[in-house]
Order: sequence, then structure tokens, then C-alpha cells
Amino acid sequence: QVHLVESGGGLVQPGGSLRLSCAASGFTLHDYTTGWFRQAPGKEREAIACVFSYDGTIWYEDSVKGRFAISRDNAKNTAYLQMNNLKSEDTALYYCATDCEVGRGTWGQGTQVTVSS
Repeated sequence: QVHLVESGGGLVQPGGSLRLSCAASGFTLHDYTTGWFRQAPGKEREAIACVFSYDGTIWYEDSVKGRFAISRDNAKNTAYLQMNNLKSEDTALYYCATDCEVGRGTWGQGTQVTVSS
């Protein structure tokens, strides 16, 4: 079976950091595009960072550029999202997927990130 499992979320103060993990099983993660998404209460799910399988190009949504970094460890079949200088507006449920478009690919169950003092 094909699965993605996110972990690493939690409560962090503004300005803090978290690293989210996305562990894949049943398939080889780097054979596919990897996308990180988030959905805040009352808002639509949005893509925030992707690494494309065909050439390794990395894309970031403007609000996270310079603060978040997407990476993959092929040996561990795991993707990561390093999040620095977190802001209250980053509070959301974070998902990883095997695509960079909402509703496409395989998705994990999400991990909650709450940024609050």
C-alpha cells in the first residue's frame, strides 16, 4: 500500500523553528514530485513548497520564501520541510503529497502547526 505520514508539528513561539517530516512507504518518493501544503481554519488548502521530479526544480509560495526549505532524503524515503522564523499566520494543518496541485496525487493525514506565544 502507498502511504505518506507527516510528523513534526507542534506548538512553537513566533520566531521559532520546526522541521516537518513526510515518510513514504510502498513507493519511491523521489520518483514523484513532492509538495507541501497547508490549510488554515476557514481558508482553502494551498501549496507552499514543491520539488519537481522531472528536474529537481524547487518552488516556494511567496509568503514562505526565505523562511521555509523543502528537501528529500532518498535513503530514508522521506521529505522534509524546515520552517524558520515562524509567524502566527503560519498556523495551519500541514500536508505532504506526491504532487504540487491540491487534490492530485497521494496525500498524508496532516500534522498541526500552531504558532503562538
